[in-house]
Amino acid sequence: MRLAALLDPALVSADLKADSKARAISELMDLVIGKYPTIDRAGVLSSVAEREEIENTSFGRSYAFPHARTDLVKEMHVAVGVSRRGIQAPTPDGKLLHVICLLLTPRNIAQLYLQTLSGLAALAREEQNLPRLIAAKSAEEVIRVIWETGLTIRKHLTVRDLMHRQVVTVSPDDTLKEVANKLYRYKVSGMPVIDSDSHVVGVISEVHLIRAALPNFESLIQNLALSPDVEPFDDLLRHEDEIKVKDIMTTRVFTTTEDTPIVEAAAQMLFRNIRRIPVVENDNKLVGIILRRDIVSKVIRG
Repeated sequence: MRLAALLDPALVSADLKADSKARAISELMDLVIGKYPTIDRAGVLSSVAEREEIENTSFGRSYAFPHARTDLVKEMHVAVGVSRRGIQAPTPDGKLLHVICLLLTPRNIAQLYLQTLSGLAALAREEQNLPRLIAAKSAEEVIRVIWETGLTIRKHLTVRDLMHRQVVTVSPDDTLKEVANKLYRYKVSGMPVIDSDSHVVGVISEVHLIRAALPNFESLIQNLALSPDVEPFDDLLRHEDEIKVKDIMTTRVFTTTEDTPIVEAAAQMLFRNIRRIPVVENDNKLVGIILRRDIVSKVIRG
C-alpha cells in the first residue's frame, strides 16, 4: 500500500500557522476533530504530550512525528502539516521543523502504526522531498508529492522498521580505553566491531570489558574466600591503552538483514540471549543495528 494512500486531504495542512511544536500538534489535532468531532481532544493531546515527555519525537532533517497509541481513537489517523517558515524546537540536528506528522492509533493495530512511522521516516531521509513539500500550495499537492515518492507500507513488520541506521562502532585495533569512552559517551552497552571496509568482524560489550578484568571469575565465584593478589580493575586500568578490541571481543556474531521479520529477530535475541543484532547487507557490510530495547519501547510500549 502506498504511504500517500493513508492521507486524507481534510487532515493535511500545507501552511501551518503555529510557532511552536506544541501549537503545531494542537493545530493538527483541530483538523482531526474537524472531521471526527466525537474524539476526546484533550485526552488525545494529553497522550501525545506524555509520549513527547518520554522521548522527543523530532526526527531531524526538519521532520517530527508526534504520535500516541490510545483507545480514545477507533482507527488510525495521520495528520500532516507543513510549516513554510519553519518552527524553532529541540531537534537532533538543530534544524527548524517544517513537516510535522501527527499519528494516532488505537492500541490494537501496533503493526500498521509502526510501519507507517517507518514510511514517514523514509520520506524524511530522501532530501529532495522537503523542498517540494514546503513549496506545496494545497493539501492535495502535499499528498501528490508523497504519492510521487512511491513509498509503500509493507505487509509485515521487519527489522528495517525499527533498526538504527546511525551505529556506534569500533575497530579491532581500538583500545579498551577508547571502547569504554564510547560506551559512556553514547550511552550504549555494546557495539559492533567493523574493519576498514565496514564489514562486521565482531561485537564488544560491557560484559567483555568486565570479563577482561576477571578472566577467572568462575573460580572466584566458587571460592569467595579467596581474594585476588592484585585488584583486577586496577590492573586492567594500568593496561587500558595496550589492550586492543581484538584481544577481548567475540567473533561469534549473529547478524540479520533489513528484510527479516521483527518476530524472527526477537526470537533470535531470546534464543541467543543477546541485546543487539547488527544489520548487514549481503556482503556482511554494516548498515544498521536492531536493539532489544527497541522491541520493548516501540512495539510493546509504543
